[in-house]
Amino acid sequence: MAVAMDMQQLHHNAALTSTLFFPSSTSSRASSSSFSFCNSFSNSSLRSRTISLSLRMGKSGPRTTAVAVRAALPEALFFDCDGVLVDTERDGHRVSFNETFKEKGLDVIWDVDLYGELLKIGGGKERITAYFNKVGWPATLPTTEQERKEYVASLHKRKTTLFMELIEKKLLPLRPGVARLIGEALSQGVKIAVCSTSNELAVSAIVSGMLGGEIARSITIFAGDVVPKKKPDPAIYLLASKSYSVNPERCVVIEDSAIGLAAAKGAGMKCIITKSGYTAEEDFVAADAVFDCIGDPPNVNFDLAFCSSLIDASAPQTVSSS
Repeated sequence: MAVAMDMQQLHHNAALTSTLFFPSSTSSRASSSSFSFCNSFSNSSLRSRTISLSLRMGKSGPRTTAVAVRAALPEALFFDCDGVLVDTERDGHRVSFNETFKEKGLDVIWDVDLYGELLKIGGGKERITAYFNKVGWPATLPTTEQERKEYVASLHKRKTTLFMELIEKKLLPLRPGVARLIGEALSQGVKIAVCSTSNELAVSAIVSGMLGGEIARSITIFAGDVVPKKKPDPAIYLLASKSYSVNPERCVVIEDSAIGLAAAKGAGMKCIITKSGYTAEEDFVAADAVFDCIGDPPNVNFDLAFCSSLIDASAPQTVSSS
C-alpha cells in the first residue's frame, strides 16, 4: 500500500521547529531551504535522532510512523580568518596598510569607508593594485607591470609584518564562540581548516597566537596565494576539501562576507555567516544561516549540533512503517 505523508502536519512540525530555534526576537535567521529539527538535538546525541510524524495510509486512517534522520557530523568545518576568527579588518589590516604607506612615503590613507569598499576585492595585494589602477599610480612608482607587481608585493610583505606585531601583542582578540566551536568540533573528530585570502604568516600567527599551539597543530591553513584565484572563486574551499579527502556537501563553512559566501556556495558547501563590522549590511540571502557571532555562554548562537543539522537538511530521509 502506498504511503502518503500528511504534508499539512509535516509543515506544521517544520514551522514549529523553526519558531523554537529561530525566534523572531533574535538577530539570527536561517534560510527556508535549510530548516532542521535542531531544538531536540543535543551535544550528547550527535549521531542520530528520531522524529515522529503523522502519516495517512489509504483508508486505514492516521498512523504514526518513525522517520529516522541520520544526524551525521560534518566531515569538516572551514573557517575564514579575517572577520570570522578575529575582527581584524578595520583596526588591524587597515591600520597596518596605512602605516606601510606612510613608511614608504606614499600620500595614501585608507579611511574606514574607503577600506570597506576595498574589502569587496579578495586579497591584500589585489586591493593595493585595484586602488592604484583607479586613482592613478604615483609618478615615483615603477611603470612596468612586472615592476609594479613586485612593488605591491613588497608593500604587502611590510604590511603583514606590521599586522603580525599587532597579533603578537594580542590587541585583536578572538570573536565570541570561536574557541568553543573549534574545541567542540575537534573533540568529536571533525576536521578543521582556516581558508583565507590573507598572507599565510599572518593567518598562522592568529591561529597559533589566539588558539594556542596544541589546537593550532590540529588545524590546516590554506591561505594567501595557495590557489591561483581568490574568493569569491571557490578554489580555496575545493582545495581544502580535496586535501582532507572529504565530501564538499558534508562540509560547513563559517564566513562573514558576501564574497566568502559565494566561494563556499560555489564549492557546494553549507555556509553560516557571522556578520562583522564591515559586512553587516551585505546580501546574505544565499546563506544557510546568519548570526551576529558564534557566541559564548550564556549567549550561544550556534554549536556543532546546529552545524550537523545543516548537513541533515540535505541528507535523504528514510521512511519506514512499523
